[in-house]
Amino acid sequence: MRRGGLQFLVALILTGALFPFYWAVNGALQPEDRIIGSPADYFPIPGSLDSFAKVLRDDLFVRSLFNSAAVAGGTTAMALTIGALAAFALGRSRMPGRKFMLMVILSMTMFPQISVLGAMYTIISEMGLYNRLPGLILSYMLFTLPLTVWVMTNFFRTVPKELEEAAYVDGANPLQSFWRILLPLSLPGLVTAGLLAFIAAWNEYLFALSFTSTARAKTVPVVIAGFAGSDYYVTPWGQIMAASVIVTVPLIVLALVFQKKILSGMTAGAVKG
Repeated sequence: MRRGGLQFLVALILTGALFPFYWAVNGALQPEDRIIGSPADYFPIPGSLDSFAKVLRDDLFVRSLFNSAAVAGGTTAMALTIGALAAFALGRSRMPGRKFMLMVILSMTMFPQISVLGAMYTIISEMGLYNRLPGLILSYMLFTLPLTVWVMTNFFRTVPKELEEAAYVDGANPLQSFWRILLPLSLPGLVTAGLLAFIAAWNEYLFALSFTSTARAKTVPVVIAGFAGSDYYVTPWGQIMAASVIVTVPLIVLALVFQKKILSGMTAGAVKG
């Protein structure tokens, strides 16, 4: 009975987690007149790909996909590069105030985005990065870099000191030890931190809405939100759901491909040995 109850609980949690995505797929495969019909249709039979076709023929949406991929990829690369170096210093060195620095870095993630929006807008505008993808990448570092540093620091702490000392005995300097010894061993942590940073940058909406106003710089969340106001009389729910499915599938694929690395990266340091 205990096992059955646990399995029922897991099934209930999975149903609650997966149903919104299923409902988006269901709405994307139904004609517009059936989406707003009553009672609701829970199964898209017969299905229709018209909503997907309309979305993929939209040049603004396709361009926003490339913009989001470029911004998320650039943000992830910068966060991993800077974050790994900072985590190496905080996790392997004996500098004074390490714990305080980590607490300060972690506290940066506690501020809501709206509280720094005005200051970030001034910085982005003064640097001439408004309506430019580098401006989004720079602003996204505000919430991706602290998380990357925190995850990588905990992971670097789990690497045995003997490996690093052996590299020093062979004549390696700290940077060579980091590049040739610690970084390859920290691949699960890199994958975990990188995927979290990519997802956060891919789904970000507030900064993308505030720092872009032209079609050439808009990202996917802003464009999808704009679908609701594209028609004054009818909200294109089918296109909104189809676009949501399209932008969610890459994240699901990434999570499935790197699930083993993510699991080992998230549990690093959980067992003391």
